[in-house]
Amino acid sequence: MARYLFFDFDGTLYDTVEGISKCVLYALRKRGLDAPLEELRCFAGPPLDEMFREKFGLTREDSEQAVRDFRERYVPIGLYESRPFPGLKELLQELRAAGKKLAVTTSKPQVLAEELLRREGLYELFDMICGAAEEGSGNAKWQVLRRAMEALGAGEEDSVLVGDTKYDVAGALRCGIPCIGVGYGYAAPGELERSGAAAVAEDLAALRTLLLEN
Repeated sequence: MARYLFFDFDGTLYDTVEGISKCVLYALRKRGLDAPLEELRCFAGPPLDEMFREKFGLTREDSEQAVRDFRERYVPIGLYESRPFPGLKELLQELRAAGKKLAVTTSKPQVLAEELLRREGLYELFDMICGAAEEGSGNAKWQVLRRAMEALGAGEEDSVLVGDTKYDVAGALRCGIPCIGVGYGYAAPGELERSGAAAVAEDLAALRTLLLEN
C-alpha cells in the first residue's frame, strides 16, 4: 500500500472547469475563434500552451500569447470560479491520520494552487505543493511529479499518483509509479483505462477504498 500520495489539482482536488473554460474562450475570441464551453473542458489540467496548439493549431508564438490573454481574465476572475470536490477535506484528513504523505503535483502555477488551497483551509493538509514556476519550462506532469518525489524522498515502490486525465497517467508511468484515475474529473469516457491507469475510482468514496483498504 502506497505511503506517498501525489494528487493532480484540476479535476482531481478541485472542480476548476468553469473558470478555465471561460478564460480559454476569452483568449480564443481575442483571435477571432469560438467554441462551445463544453469542448474546452480538456484545458483543465494540461499545460495551456500545449492545449492551444493541439486543439486549435496555434503556432508556438500565438499559443504563448493566448496563455497571456487567458491570464488576463483568470487571475482576477476565473481562478475563483472553482471549488473543491465535496468530501475532499474529510478524505485528506483521514489519509493523513492513516500516516500517508500527501502532495499536490500540478502544471498549474504553484502560487495559484496554493492560494486556492489556503482559501478552503486545505493547504496545511499537504506535505508539499509542487506546481509550475514559469509557464513552458519544466512543467510537464512527469517533471513536476519527479521534482516532488525527489523532494519528499519518495520511492517508486511506495508512491501513487491520483489524477483525472491521460496526461496524469502518462506522467506517472514515465516516473515509474502507478496512477489511480478519478472518473469524476475531466477525462473522456474510457480515456483513463486506455491510457493505462492502474484503477479508476468513480467517486471519492471509491478513491478512499483504493487508497486506504486495498
